[in-house]
Amino acid sequence: MNTSSDTNSPNPAHSISEQSVSESQPAESQPAESLDPQQTTAETAALAAHLQRAGIMWLPRPDQHSTDQLATRFPVGDTMPVSSAASDGSQLDQAQVNPDTAGSNPDSDRAASHKPAHPNGEVSTAGNTTSGSQPAIQRPTPNRPSATRPASRLQGVSAIQTSENDYSGAPQPTDQRSLQLKQLKQAVESCTLCPALASCRQNTVFGEGNPNPRFAFFGEGPGEEEDLSGQPFVGKAGALLTKMMQACTLQRDDVYILNTVKCRPPGNRNPEGDELSNCRSYYQQQFEILRPEYIVCLGAISAQELLGTKLSVGRLRGTLHQYFASKVLVTYHPAYLLRNPAAKKAAWADLQYLMRDAGIQRPTR
Repeated sequence: MNTSSDTNSPNPAHSISEQSVSESQPAESQPAESLDPQQTTAETAALAAHLQRAGIMWLPRPDQHSTDQLATRFPVGDTMPVSSAASDGSQLDQAQVNPDTAGSNPDSDRAASHKPAHPNGEVSTAGNTTSGSQPAIQRPTPNRPSATRPASRLQGVSAIQTSENDYSGAPQPTDQRSLQLKQLKQAVESCTLCPALASCRQNTVFGEGNPNPRFAFFGEGPGEEEDLSGQPFVGKAGALLTKMMQACTLQRDDVYILNTVKCRPPGNRNPEGDELSNCRSYYQQQFEILRPEYIVCLGAISAQELLGTKLSVGRLRGTLHQYFASKVLVTYHPAYLLRNPAAKKAAWADLQYLMRDAGIQRPTR
């Protein structure tokens, strides 16, 4: 997949420095409640990276005088270095620096995240002395002990396992799978559980591909072109998905492609809760028949629906989750990549992680 649209920008974490505060109150007075510099640094870095991926390729550098003024207003607590996640909480640091090596070890990727840094590149440690000869007061971490402080919403998560069991029953031969999929497709074509969708659809979009796949690509729902053709992932998003597969040495005939809902939501809006519930048994039966080794969730809707979570794509990336016996990789939807080309580098890192785990070697050019 082409990632040439990505551009380099200054590391936002390098624009943030931790300064000591001049203390004028008596030593025996109660310490003022302070902001958590670790959390502030992490969330500011993530916001800057998100703006970059959204197309804002230029970020202003902070005015040092203003920075020093703010540092004197807010007491600094714990100054231990902190690792932060990239945009949307995703572990993009290694992926954006070196996509060829990113994602091979999600745990190490998380540990290699940004750290609060001084503008000259040195990590800030202890506070400086205050005015005069009086030493600076070491502030305790405010509010709660660090052991009970909730984890940052920007951090990645451990692998989610929806079930410890395998798919039920024995795997079926390929011809039997094709027959079962055909029968299920006919049931979908006559489905009217969602009146709003059934009344405006041109075609249901059941899914297509290899009935005995190693990889299944799981999207959100049909768009206008899919509704007209009855095929999943056609048009611009489908063309990009095909390129993503080809970058992994795969063809559309090698994989199976399906969506969470089988009818196009009006105006291409997101599927609603009852619509997802009504279609849930269909895609569950598809996976029960297909039993792919890997399921690639494209976007938040499919990832949240399959894994039973409300976490964002950014937090679900960087590790392999589990749906029965299938490994689940979460990455960005091709339509999102078309709107945000800078995220292609992160998606390519996800696909490389998939290939490494699957033992796929890309041919040398």
